[in-house]
Amino acid sequence: MEFRKFLDTIDAKVPAQLEVHLAMDNYGTRKTALIRNWLAKRPRFHVHFTPTSASWINLVERWFAALTEKQIRRGACRSTCELETVIKRYLQINNHNPQPFVWTKTADQILDSLARFCLRTSGTAH
Repeated sequence: MEFRKFLDTIDAKVPAQLEVHLAMDNYGTRKTALIRNWLAKRPRFHVHFTPTSASWINLVERWFAALTEKQIRRGACRSTCELETVIKRYLQINNHNPQPFVWTKTADQILDSLARFCLRTSGTAH
């Protein structure tokens, strides 16, 4: 029910002419009949599920790293208010031409990279 309230809040706050894209994990709450029916009645909502067992939080961390690298480290904020202003400016710029984070490596490439790392650091392949 809490997730439904969250969706209702988004639906009420986001202007009706805008589409809403939800990037979500595969947690069961999002797949209940209540939520599926709610989404079916709102075609402007688009659900994108992260791959099962994927570390989606890495993409969130990457976004915050980009914020830090591109905006926060470039200046000195003397107050929380200044920091909020800097973050909001970054959001405006980023949202003007948003680009999705894309998985750029296949599972095989990641596993190969991990195997090479293990060989370099432990001298074994496992």
